[in-house]
Amino acid sequence: MRRLPAIPPTLDTLLGSLGPVPGELMEKSVPAALGWLRDQVPLPTVRGRYLHWDELRRRPPPDGLTREEWWFGLKLARGRGTTVPGMRAVNGQERFSVATTVGNLQAQLHMLDMRAAGSIRAPGPLQDAASKQQYLLRSMIEEAISSSIIEGASSTREVARRMLREGRAPRDRSERMIVNNYVTMQRIAELTEEPMSEKLLLELHALVTTGTLDNPDAVGRMRTEADPEIAVVSPEGFVAHEPPPPRELPARLLAMLAFANSDAQEPFVHPVVRSIILHFWLAYDHPFVDGNGRTARALFYWSMLHHGYWLLQYVSISEFIARAPMRYARAFLHTETDDFDLTYFVLHQLDVLERAIDALHIYLDQSVQRTQAAELSLDDVDGLNHQQRSLLAAAIRRPSETFTTEGHRRTHGITYPTAHADMKGLMALGLVTRRRVGKQYRYRAVPGLTEQLRALGQEHTAARSQ
Repeated sequence: MRRLPAIPPTLDTLLGSLGPVPGELMEKSVPAALGWLRDQVPLPTVRGRYLHWDELRRRPPPDGLTREEWWFGLKLARGRGTTVPGMRAVNGQERFSVATTVGNLQAQLHMLDMRAAGSIRAPGPLQDAASKQQYLLRSMIEEAISSSIIEGASSTREVARRMLREGRAPRDRSERMIVNNYVTMQRIAELTEEPMSEKLLLELHALVTTGTLDNPDAVGRMRTEADPEIAVVSPEGFVAHEPPPPRELPARLLAMLAFANSDAQEPFVHPVVRSIILHFWLAYDHPFVDGNGRTARALFYWSMLHHGYWLLQYVSISEFIARAPMRYARAFLHTETDDFDLTYFVLHQLDVLERAIDALHIYLDQSVQRTQAAELSLDDVDGLNHQQRSLLAAAIRRPSETFTTEGHRRTHGITYPTAHADMKGLMALGLVTRRRVGKQYRYRAVPGLTEQLRALGQEHTAARSQ
């Protein structure tokens, strides 16, 4: 963002702007005037959008209302919202809340419950254990790369993907950041049954920041008074957020952990909303010298998986945040500048989740179609195991891609001798070639792989018919 959002009018300003309200109402009482405004602005949204004053002030108001009255009417329709237990502004006074009654918010939560949690049937490719491993690897790689890009990593996606698939050691800070995020995503998948604790949160921070901070001593610990004062500064140079001082962090962390682990029904906070609030909470308190964004997104993933939204392990939210980073930043700022109303950030993240899940389903559908086409050529070839068929199917889809034994091992979760035997068998069939690059061999499908498979299939079919 090039600037901070415009601060909404205060309550006093709004009350003072009620000029066109029928005079007899103002003579009776302010509550009567407020009732009139509720009648004029019955909904908390404008054409389905939960607008901030910064956006509303540029739009023509409804007939008979000033922009200030329109805004005040929207605020009345939104109500006080559900207060988040234990979450306070930097000044320690104002509390955060979320307007959980907003219609499109409830609809999105319902769809997420239907599509990502509980005992829903997995999409076709996620029903097979070997396929699940491949898709899980893909999602972890994409999340690791995208989360790092948001924080400034400069590696290209193709180089980063190859590095993670082949297990190559990172060469610079950007690649180290990506590897760290990947390792963190793997660790989160192991922690779905664990409650969040200070020890575990510091472990996640250490995982995402090791080898990436200017001060190595800041890895895996919260800010202290000895650290330089920090602020969140926009790319344009203005201060977007000043986090609470270090002395407040222990108490704030305890409140956040209590919220993360609470099963209390009063006030009820939907698990998805709870997970999104945790994302915002950690980023807002900014408890670490660096790595707060990456740790906040890791905490979100832990919370979603902890509450049973298992499909999220196959989804990358950072991939979609990275496509529109200004919208991500604006959601933070709108919350902070409008009475700490978390609805802005919750709605933004629900939209990210919806698009990420849609993209997963599209990817899975396309993958099924590609795999089916590849299997038409593979079905008649005898002697190929599942891993070999999977590698050849990938080679048909991406003819220029090269493979390594280690990458094959990691992708399918098999032993090195098994992976080596797979590659040797494919070479013996004349389906792949290899060449030495540095200290390892790289394998590539032979030109005209589909035709070669068809020829082999015809030979094997003829042999079986004799």
